Amino acid sequence: MTKSLFDRGKIDIAWCPGCGNYAILEAVKSVLADLAIPQKHIVFVSGIGQAAKLPQYLKVHYFNGLHGRALPPATGIKSVNPKLTVIAESGDGDMYGEGGNHFIHCIRRNPDITNIVHNNMVYGLTKGQASPTSSLGFHTPIQVNGVILEPFNPLAIAVALDASFVARTFTGDPTHMQKILKLAIQHKGYALVDILQPCVSFNKINTLHWFKEHTYYVDSSYNPRNRSSAFSKALEMDHFPLGVIFQNNRPTFEEQLLVYKKNKNSLITRQHDIKKLQELLLEN
Repeated sequence: MTKSLFDRGKIDIAWCPGCGNYAILEAVKSVLADLAIPQKHIVFVSGIGQAAKLPQYLKVHYFNGLHGRALPPATGIKSVNPKLTVIAESGDGDMYGEGGNHFIHCIRRNPDITNIVHNNMVYGLTKGQASPTSSLGFHTPIQVNGVILEPFNPLAIAVALDASFVARTFTGDPTHMQKILKLAIQHKGYALVDILQPCVSFNKINTLHWFKEHTYYVDSSYNPRNRSSAFSKALEMDHFPLGVIFQNNRPTFEEQLLVYKKNKNSLITRQHDIKKLQELLLEN
């Protein structure tokens, strides 16, 4: 399987030239091809924003929902058909801002999905206001005196909630990005991949060069199974650690559903008793 299988051909892509989203798109194609997952078994779910357009540029099934609401339908899709590879992806504003509450409770549920977040520390689609991950003092046309709020720390939140897989990577290193994405998709349980990426139009501070100077790779001696160490690592904000920060083997949401305790067949494949359903409806 080659990544060209996932190409949509000559289509109009709305991203600015030089946007980090292009690198993520190419990395996703490469990883899906490398894992040899049949296209009919892949479903992408996204919200609203420039990052959320990524599934539209892939030849896969996808559901494009409301702003900040990618994770609930992703959880639902995986629940009714656990055999699917479900990937929820969007930007830092969509996932951590509008979708912040869903982000928290999706981690608690631990569905077997991959959550890719394009983190450029700004709202790109709506022309450059501060996002939840924007740095203190960051000036925008809206925050004219600079951001006064502490940046949202997705990795620390995820580790604190005992997420089963937490990782960060960077568009400036495609090889590392592909490695992390592959590990996340293969992981059984909720997998967060926070991808640092430049917005060339609306964020002139957190550039590709800036990210290179403010990131480092966790070394081979680091143990991502140690939750206390992982939380300390996640709190590092001056220089962002890249790699798998935390990992565990919690039971997944689907495994704990009563409907799968005795019957492992996907809900989507089961025969439905229409008469019994009608009787239940009439009773209520």
